[in-house]
Amino acid sequence: MQRSRAAAISIAFFVAAPGTLVGLVPWLITRWRLRTPLPGWGLLRVPGALMVVTGTVPVVAAFREFVRAGGTPLPVAPTEHLVVTGANGYVRNPMYVGLFGALLGQVLLFGNLRLLAYAAATATAPVAFVHWYEEPTLLRRYGAEYEAYRRAVPGWWPRRHPWSPPAGGAA
Repeated sequence: MQRSRAAAISIAFFVAAPGTLVGLVPWLITRWRLRTPLPGWGLLRVPGALMVVTGTVPVVAAFREFVRAGGTPLPVAPTEHLVVTGANGYVRNPMYVGLFGALLGQVLLFGNLRLLAYAAATATAPVAFVHWYEEPTLLRRYGAEYEAYRRAVPGWWPRRHPWSPPAGGAA
């Protein structure tokens, strides 16, 4: 796939999926109003804001790596080779991990416990999707290359140092 086409598809997907998950729905819940549900909660706003910002970094980085590899993060338009560079070298699911971090940061920032319930509820679908669809699909598509990656890189908790595939391995 041409990079320009991959970029256009990825941008549209980014706006539609992560944009809805950590943008539109949290706005509908909070209307970006700050609350103080418990005494001293205001001190949690700064770490919350930092979590929102840092949570978006692996998401954007992973999208960029998929485009650089000539594909998209969408299962219907994958890359030719397994993407293990960038944020994917630290954790197998950097987009989900980053989005959940950003959502939890919004909970701290806005002090809205309904947003915490939303974050907990939204965590179940991606975890199930990864387990029942994405991992078996990647194993069929990339075979031993994915199996080596899966053994070396945790799914949900980042490694301290990025993994590098053996010579001649994944992209």
